[in-house]
Amino acid sequence: MPTAAAKKPQAAPALSNDRYAAYPLIKTALPGPKAKEAIALDTQFVSPSYTRGYPLVIAKGFGLAAEDVDGNVFLDFTAGIAVNATGYCHPAVVKAIKEGAESFQHMSGTDFYYREQSELAKVLAEHTFGGFERRVFFSNSGTESNECALKLARWYTKRQYVLSFRGSFHGRTYGSMSIGCSKAIHRNHFAPLPAGVVHGNYPYPYRADPHLKTPEAVAEDCLSYIENIVFKKEILPEEVAGIIVEPVQGEGGYVVPPANWLKGLRRICDKHGILLIYDEVQSGMGRTGKFFAHEHWGVAGDIITTAKGIASGLPLGAVIAKKEIMSWPPGSHASTFGGNPIACRAALATIKLLDDELIENAREVGTYFKQRMEELAARHDTIGDVRGLGLMLATEIVKSKASKERNPELRNKLENAAFERGLLILGCGENTIRFCPPLTVNKAEVDKCVEIYDEALKATK
Repeated sequence: MPTAAAKKPQAAPALSNDRYAAYPLIKTALPGPKAKEAIALDTQFVSPSYTRGYPLVIAKGFGLAAEDVDGNVFLDFTAGIAVNATGYCHPAVVKAIKEGAESFQHMSGTDFYYREQSELAKVLAEHTFGGFERRVFFSNSGTESNECALKLARWYTKRQYVLSFRGSFHGRTYGSMSIGCSKAIHRNHFAPLPAGVVHGNYPYPYRADPHLKTPEAVAEDCLSYIENIVFKKEILPEEVAGIIVEPVQGEGGYVVPPANWLKGLRRICDKHGILLIYDEVQSGMGRTGKFFAHEHWGVAGDIITTAKGIASGLPLGAVIAKKEIMSWPPGSHASTFGGNPIACRAALATIKLLDDELIENAREVGTYFKQRMEELAARHDTIGDVRGLGLMLATEIVKSKASKERNPELRNKLENAAFERGLLILGCGENTIRFCPPLTVNKAEVDKCVEIYDEALKATK
């Protein structure tokens, strides 16, 4: 399997010498006058179901610099929710998109062939950990990838149940919503959901029962729950098609599991003939310092789903499965827009950048970032935990380290205080701030992020 080049990462693409030489730069009250106009238009015509934490109205960007419609420039540590893996407008990605648009915009891969789709499938198959022959199905998004994985697992095993985990998020469509379990609002008034789903517990060491003395003990407790509660009191294991799990739990709070967690799930799956499905939608594509996060634990999956960072902002998702599993006949599953040729070109350019420098940059700069955040946590009693891998990093906000009591109100205030100072961040879980910058981020930008976050923490005490 190809891996990132073992060399010192190059610097992120240089920002424009003039426009973004020094940023963040806040010129107006927030939101500014043009932003207010845009928000008023949005309020009138756009669904109110979207979750907007603060009034950012972006107009353009480059690298980690995001400029709004009023000329305010922000330091973006959200990457469009872990989507802009190569930052805004990376020249190599822009070139690939332009060349694709000048060739042809669409020809449904469901009914016809084009090289962009098959070439990307080959690259993804060769990058997937485990040494197995793989096949790839293309979708438009993460939730569509997970829907495909559910169908594939049930088709292959001829079993009806799927096991997922509390705290998980797998998307907003009905099948994905049925396996997700992170926020009640995601399901409110949408019942009945598709049947055939049960949930186990995801190991969350920071919030585990104190009698479980080590992270490994927390994981073993969760594994035991599957075998001794789920499989004995709810469903028989021979009825389970797949166990779907986020190698690092995303929307649930950027929770990194103990070292024995994925190994334990693999053991259970092998014992009972169950498929192990990794949802790598947020944790994949180099974000954690590996191409896929599950590589950190050396445990191969049967089916892997991905999206978000795969095409640097263009809508694309993929399901990568062992060849013998993805053997369903024509008509079993398809997508008109999935694997759009321009998106595939953007993905090929993105993966080349990941291989050449950005996965290694995520590992090196991510290590530095975590160290800086741990130093910050030592000075702020409201940061209860710092956790993450690579550039998938989080701080859990509490009322005090001693109590560990969740503090979602302060978390929300921190988002806005950072925005007012020119830093874009987002929450996840009940009381956690996530940091998922473009993989082009450098140490100077990390230092600026930590500096602003420190100011926001002081201002919201």
